[in-house]
Amino acid sequence: MNKIPKLSIHRPIRSFVRREGRLTKGQQRALNELWDQFGINNDPSALDLDKVFDRNASRILEIGFGNGYSLAQMAKSNPDKDYLGVDVHRPGVGALLLLIEGHDLNNIRLICDDAVDVLKHRLADNSLDRAQIFFPDPWHKKRHHKRRIIQPDFAALIAKKLKPGGILHLATDWEDYAIHMTEVLGQSTEFKNTANNGDYVPRPDYRPLTKFEQRGERLGHGVWDLIYKKI
Repeated sequence: MNKIPKLSIHRPIRSFVRREGRLTKGQQRALNELWDQFGINNDPSALDLDKVFDRNASRILEIGFGNGYSLAQMAKSNPDKDYLGVDVHRPGVGALLLLIEGHDLNNIRLICDDAVDVLKHRLADNSLDRAQIFFPDPWHKKRHHKRRIIQPDFAALIAKKLKPGGILHLATDWEDYAIHMTEVLGQSTEFKNTANNGDYVPRPDYRPLTKFEQRGERLGHGVWDLIYKKI
């Protein structure tokens, strides 16, 4: 008897692993009580950001906001701008909701989903003024480099969502990943490096210095900021 051949199922390469971790009582309370106000539920429909934020303003997307500290600080310092945070880890979402509550912020909205799916299906082309990705997983082993979020297809996708002149801001504490980023974006015909000397720029004032970076600086670790403008 002939064996039935196995179906070949193509699974997209993800840039993340869902390490859920344990929610604190405060994070769980924030998810229960604040999500309806500040969270955006997952569905395939396109977002009307003017309706989401109930105004028209500059729009900044942050992918992978971690515990949300820097995103909350930026939103607090720039009440005239709207911030959309996307992350897959619920403890981080809960932590950011607590910061939103504590600082009485109304210019942040959150999505707990894969950023690639959000970009493809939920955000209109030419809808963002800035996209920022700070300290993404470096996937430092060579065999895992294909899982890095900064890849040619991703650069092309995010370029579609940025307005002409829009900014893509990246930061990493892995020099090898910084080099990889410059190589990927250097091949893009849609972005121009804003650095005046070399590939990297000093940390701009609007990006808060995190405790992680402060600890790294004391240990002599480097941080590389890259800022590209959509042509």
